Amino acid sequence: VVANETKVVVQREEIEATKKATETQAIADDAQRDLDEALPALEAALTSLKSLNRNDVVEVRALQRPPPGVKLVIDAVCIIKGVKPKKVAGEKVGTKVDDYWEPGKALLQDPAKFLEGLFKFDKDNIPDSNIQKIQPYIDNEDFTPAAIAKVSKACTSICLWVRAMHKYHFVVRSVAPKREALKKATEDLQETQRVLGEAKDRLREVEEGIASLQAKYEECVAKKEELEFKTELCTARLTRAEKLIGGLVDEKGRWQESVTEFDGQIINVVGDVMISSGVIAYLGSFTGEYRTAMVTEWLTHLVDLEIPHSTACSLVSTLGDAVKIRNWQIAGLPRDTLSVENGVIVQNSQRWPLFIDPQAQANKWIKNMEKESGIDVIKLTDKDFLRSLENAVRFGKPCLLENVAEELDPALEPILLKQTFKQSGSTVIKLGDAIIPYHDDFKFYITTKLPNPHYTPEVSTKVTIVNFTLAPSGLEDQLLAIAVAEERPDLEEAKNQLIVSNAKMKQELKEIEDKILHKLSSSEGNPVDDVDLIQTLEASKVKAGEIKAKVVIAEQTEKDIDETRSQYIPVAVRTRILFFCTYDLANIDPMYQYSLEWFIRIFLNSIANAEQ
Repeated sequence: VVANETKVVVQREEIEATKKATETQAIADDAQRDLDEALPALEAALTSLKSLNRNDVVEVRALQRPPPGVKLVIDAVCIIKGVKPKKVAGEKVGTKVDDYWEPGKALLQDPAKFLEGLFKFDKDNIPDSNIQKIQPYIDNEDFTPAAIAKVSKACTSICLWVRAMHKYHFVVRSVAPKREALKKATEDLQETQRVLGEAKDRLREVEEGIASLQAKYEECVAKKEELEFKTELCTARLTRAEKLIGGLVDEKGRWQESVTEFDGQIINVVGDVMISSGVIAYLGSFTGEYRTAMVTEWLTHLVDLEIPHSTACSLVSTLGDAVKIRNWQIAGLPRDTLSVENGVIVQNSQRWPLFIDPQAQANKWIKNMEKESGIDVIKLTDKDFLRSLENAVRFGKPCLLENVAEELDPALEPILLKQTFKQSGSTVIKLGDAIIPYHDDFKFYITTKLPNPHYTPEVSTKVTIVNFTLAPSGLEDQLLAIAVAEERPDLEEAKNQLIVSNAKMKQELKEIEDKILHKLSSSEGNPVDDVDLIQTLEASKVKAGEIKAKVVIAEQTEKDIDETRSQYIPVAVRTRILFFCTYDLANIDPMYQYSLEWFIRIFLNSIANAEQ
């Protein structure tokens, strides 16, 4: 309020000062205009005087009988300068008149001093009496610069000066009141400006006070906002802290379970891997019954030697991946335990597999599994089988060598032994007489239809022999799986979806756990402020809940499938007996040759055509 009042006063004073300044300037301009009338004549006279020199003045002074024009000029300059005349006898007897020649000659005695006196003459204070005396001269037609110029150059300049002084006197007299008014107006203006300056000083002090108060106000507002921000931050931190603690509590439970499970796996890993390694290295060529017997015997020795191992130790449980096994089965791998073990052996073996495959089940599985990779199928009887094999090695394509006998072509030895070497920085292999680039994606499979081949030890050391010969128990498992899949495809589909879903969610959960551990280990500052960490914990909590729910559903689905499978076991047993009856007809006469594929097709047709 004080600032506004002061501002109003200052504005009023400014208006008044502006008005007075305008008026003062108008008076000054008016006076200057009057002066401007006389100044040109004065300047002309002074300029003319400057053109005179000492000789010009001496010349005038030397005149014994001055012409009338010269005498008029000398008289006028003496009158204007107030020089007293000399009384001389007039034309009439007994009269005396004023004569300025002699006094004028005295003025001209020192030309330089005379000219300097003209230049420095006090033109602003010429007595009125002198002006009255000079007036007749001004009015005289002979007292003009043109007339005087005829008789004397010096007197012409002096005549101009006298006339200029006369004119300047009247101008100054008319300007004097205006100068007085200008002086008074200037004094008033200065006073007004002084008052205005004081008012502005007061306004500045008030504004500085207001600025100081404003700064304090803004500082208080900033502190208030900072406190509000800290309050909100604290509230948000409390909320995030609750979520962080809740998430870590849930993670703690799951991590403890995982640690317990991992501890058991670490303890049992020696025995489990030993059994799995033995199966891959030695039991691939044997039937399912023999494998089971050998594994049982090995487990007995593990117990005797007190080597820790899992209770239900098996090759599939140790090295199998449920999602990969499902994909293999979709590609045509039989669903029995023997076939699944064979798939795991092929996946983990360091040597190329040689399948004993009289029923062509492995052949069908490999072709379907590697179909998208552009598998090349060759036989030793093909004329260009080496060329096809060479292209597969060069371009990294899978290659299937079918229907081999008990002896393998020696040309395959570099492939079987993977005799690669470096040449010019690239991995190459010598195949026949040619050295070709070896692609890391190359895969090689061999199958034989011989039901009971006898391979030499040399061959057994070059390949991994995998026995796909169909055993009664294996066929029974396959037929049971086929029957259940045909009769209850909904359960089979649910099982497949659960396998894929569980695998995907476990992978996601593992990624989230890795992210949580990374965040916790690399977190800097307050973990409560790590929003990403808290969101990751919440996501992990949700994902863990989903997995638990899916596990419950999967367990129930497994129970339903097991119950359904148990109902179809008699069907599988009878069907297995029928197949081996037809298979053994070849022992009576070789003309009776029936493939498993033909038999399964009849089995599926019978299921489809049976009364519901």
